[in-house]
Amino acid sequence: MARDIRLFILACSVCAVSKSSNRPPAGLLQPLLVPLRPWSHISLDFVSGLPPSQGTTVVLTVVDRFSKATHFVPLPKLPSARETAVAVIDHIYRLHGPPMDVVSDRGPQFVSKFWREFCKLLGVTVSLSSGFHPQSNGQTERANKDLERVLRCLISQNPSSWSQQLSWVECAHNLLPVSATGLSPFQCSLGYQPPLFPELESEVAVPSAHTFIRRCRRTWTRAKLTLLLVGARTKVQANRHRSKPPVYAVGQRVWLSSKNIPLRSISNKLAPKFIGPFTVTKIISPVAVRLKLPPAYRRIHPVFHVSKLKPVFNSPINQPVPVLISSPTSENMQNIQ
Repeated sequence: MARDIRLFILACSVCAVSKSSNRPPAGLLQPLLVPLRPWSHISLDFVSGLPPSQGTTVVLTVVDRFSKATHFVPLPKLPSARETAVAVIDHIYRLHGPPMDVVSDRGPQFVSKFWREFCKLLGVTVSLSSGFHPQSNGQTERANKDLERVLRCLISQNPSSWSQQLSWVECAHNLLPVSATGLSPFQCSLGYQPPLFPELESEVAVPSAHTFIRRCRRTWTRAKLTLLLVGARTKVQANRHRSKPPVYAVGQRVWLSSKNIPLRSISNKLAPKFIGPFTVTKIISPVAVRLKLPPAYRRIHPVFHVSKLKPVFNSPINQPVPVLISSPTSENMQNIQ
């Protein structure tokens, strides 16, 4: 009887859409590959909502995934795909050459045909985060938090002066050692730590170009080994609070969490916790799958992290009850993106 009751509840569509899950989030951590050199793999994001300061209201944050070096680029407004490409050329390509891979969220700048064609012409691969899973671009999200925290301390008396402090914030960020490598971004990317005082200048002097190259290679090797060790340790720590996801297959039906999807509901408290079921159309990775969404959800990207899904169970004991899917409200569709 206990087994039958358990199977009955697992296969109950009313329970599936109405009950919250108390299990740890599904999907073990899948760290990004460690780059071989500085500025070959970068990540991008924007900081918006800032007060006008010398004609700028937005900051483009660019993080080198190898050295953790950061560029904070002030912009007058949220840029289009073309304006984002120009900013990347002026502030990244010009200084560090073309990257091999760019990680970003699914903002309109990064999902446009222009951005994809721009990266394709440069030979750059585009890596986009899955739906409602900003952890995929966690390094830039963390850099944004650091920027906002420092700016709050610096411009508390004059908020409109934040653009004047941006260069100092970037310099201070790149001078401080990071836990991932044990080195400062400057030291990891340049091979030496820029001196803060004249008496330290002798420590930077390089007798020959060969010595400089050897020092850079030693630094990069040390940084890569440290990144690999830290990545393995981070994966172990993160997986303590996650559960191994079910093995999904193409054609399988799943429920989708409604946490990030505004629904037409009389009461948010009584709205369903999951919607669907939807069919899996493609396995992107062990932690990301593509779903077949109805036309009402055409503006939502169909790739989701497995922590947002749970499988549909079938049982001969009970028959599945059809569950009506509420459509997102049109006024909240922009917030979904």
